[in-house]
Amino acid sequence: MLEVGKDIMRNNAPGAGMSVGRLRIVHTVFILLFAAFIGRTLVLGINGTDASRRGTGAGTWVSSRADIVDRNGDILAKNTVSGHIVLRPHQVKDADATAVFINSVMPEKTISSALADINSGRRFIYIKKLATDDQRRFVKSAKMPGISVEETERRSYPKGRLFAHVVGFVERSDDMRGLEGAEKLNDKYLRENTHPLVLSVDSRIQAVFYHELAVAKQKYNAIGAMGMLMNSRTGEMLAMVALPDFDPENVENDPMQNRMFNPTRGVFELGSVFKIFNTAMAMEYGIGLSREYPVTKPYNVLNRHGRVSATIRDVASFKPPRPNLNVGEILLHSSNVGSVQIALDLPGSAQSDFLQRIHMDKALDLEFGRTERPLWPRQWGPVERATVSFGHGISVTPMHLLLGVNAMVNGGIYVWPTIYRRNVGEIRGTRVISADMSAELRNVMFRIAEETTAKRARVAGINIGGKTGTAEKRINGVIDRRRNITVFAGAFPIEAPQYTILIVLDEPKGTTESFGLRTAAWNAVPTAGAILDTIMPMLF
Repeated sequence: MLEVGKDIMRNNAPGAGMSVGRLRIVHTVFILLFAAFIGRTLVLGINGTDASRRGTGAGTWVSSRADIVDRNGDILAKNTVSGHIVLRPHQVKDADATAVFINSVMPEKTISSALADINSGRRFIYIKKLATDDQRRFVKSAKMPGISVEETERRSYPKGRLFAHVVGFVERSDDMRGLEGAEKLNDKYLRENTHPLVLSVDSRIQAVFYHELAVAKQKYNAIGAMGMLMNSRTGEMLAMVALPDFDPENVENDPMQNRMFNPTRGVFELGSVFKIFNTAMAMEYGIGLSREYPVTKPYNVLNRHGRVSATIRDVASFKPPRPNLNVGEILLHSSNVGSVQIALDLPGSAQSDFLQRIHMDKALDLEFGRTERPLWPRQWGPVERATVSFGHGISVTPMHLLLGVNAMVNGGIYVWPTIYRRNVGEIRGTRVISADMSAELRNVMFRIAEETTAKRARVAGINIGGKTGTAEKRINGVIDRRRNITVFAGAFPIEAPQYTILIVLDEPKGTTESFGLRTAAWNAVPTAGAILDTIMPMLF
């Protein structure tokens, strides 16, 4: 009040053109407006400030685009009404009263600066962009000539970057056309309906994935991190995170490549997780889990002329408990040498036929977009069959891998994923292996989580099964042994899986804690463990 008084007095200096009587009038107007503003603020504070949310009164605002919500009703995308307070100087009837009014609504705008705007000769001035609800309502109710509100709808994303790839964003115009994610795929529905679009994702679980993946990306100095959680029976995606990401309300502030959703668009060699499929083939084609293979020496792959085409070795840290391991133990201890021998004992087309059955050969048309097409060997000779057995020489998206692993552990049913909420019921999908084979694979995967590379994913109170993978990256077609993709795929509870999880880190580095090692057991697995430890109470 004192500052305003000083401002008025300054404008009452000689030459300012404001008489003492006029000063009293302006002062009285200011007091009345200020009192009205305080009273209105108190009313709004008691009754709430969002009339559209209450849905009452003649001025109820109806959004031109439906909300997007998660499975629990948390808002992921919403149209909000916003607006700017504008000044049209040529319409002002009383400059002094108008200046006082502007100051009362926006105290940061002094009376003298408001008068300067009014006398500027301009036809249109933004006094306050993106004004608050209270400010806009106060201006409307005052109906003061020359001051009005220019209202507009804008799309807001309350979760920020958390669902950037899943929800996407809209065109920044009055049209608000969906450009990415659920906004684009459901553009017609969102335009034509008022009921929210309900997604299968869970904001609480997504937040845990996002936090732990961000921590892992920084801790292991990785260039990227991905994580997904799927309901093994319904196919509902509860979490899908990829880093780096972008701000959906300011997409221009992040590099364009950050918009690429690598779980469906990135194609990678994903390493030893493919040994799960190799073991399933061994059972299906009669080799079984009990047949043994020597694993202590490198294995020479011969071509059709009997010459050595490739020599397969295990990693230096591989220490088999016995010179010969059976098929189940080869998966348990993740032996490349053993996996190659299994693959070469299979019929010539068995490997490619099996991978085609679980859709590893083509782009997937999913409810939430089309995946990239996997990169397959040009031919399926002995070397190709050998390397594919442990996840090299074939590149797929993380989504391909998640769906394939899920089919191996959930009783043998290939379930198509969905981004929309479904009711729990009988598994809907296509049988790809027998229930008995699935149970045997789960037993081995449980042992992996209890005894070997996946131990750091264990959590108290529930049994986890899983498999790790570490693959050297190909850069411009050449293997770079300094760069890795690390993977953990798991399911729980492993006795009768309800959820399947996949964690992928792109080019993680060794740390002091990992003794400089950068394999999945030292980064992807503990990341999965941290996620699982936090989300279990939310799931069960």
